[in-house]
Amino acid sequence: MKAIPVGRGLKKIWIPLVLIVVLAISGLVVSRLHAQFASKDLNANAGAGIEIVQFNPKVMVYDVYGSPGTTAQISYFDPDANVHTITAPLPWSVTLSTTLPTVSANLMARTDGDQIGCRVTVNGTVREEQSANGIQAQTFCLVKSA
Repeated sequence: MKAIPVGRGLKKIWIPLVLIVVLAISGLVVSRLHAQFASKDLNANAGAGIEIVQFNPKVMVYDVYGSPGTTAQISYFDPDANVHTITAPLPWSVTLSTTLPTVSANLMARTDGDQIGCRVTVNGTVREEQSANGIQAQTFCLVKSA
C-alpha cells in the first residue's frame, strides 16, 4: 500500500478550504452589519391586508329651466357616457350618482319657447351654468372632468 503524501493531498483541497473560510467570514460580517444597520422588522405591514378606503359617491344634478309651460328637447350623458334624449316640460331636473373617479357631464337643451338655461351641479357646487334667449332657444352645459 502506498501512502499519499500530505503535501499532495493539500494541493488538491486548498482552494475549496479557502473558499469555505472566506464564505464563512463574509456571512458573519454581513450578519453583523445587518444587525447593526438594518431594520429589525423588514415587513412591518405584512399580514395587515389591503386597506379599503371609503369615499363618497359623486352626485351630479342636471337642471334645465325656462319659461313655465314650455317644453324642451334634452340630451345628456349619464355617468357611463350613455346618451339619453327626452322631451320634458320645464323646469326639468335629474340627479345622477356614481362612484367613478372622474366623469364628464354634458347637457344640451332646446326649447319651443324663447328662453332656456341649463345648470350642472357636482356635489353641491355649480360647475357650469349657461342660458340663451331667442326663438327656439338652445343651450348646453359641459363639465369636462367632474
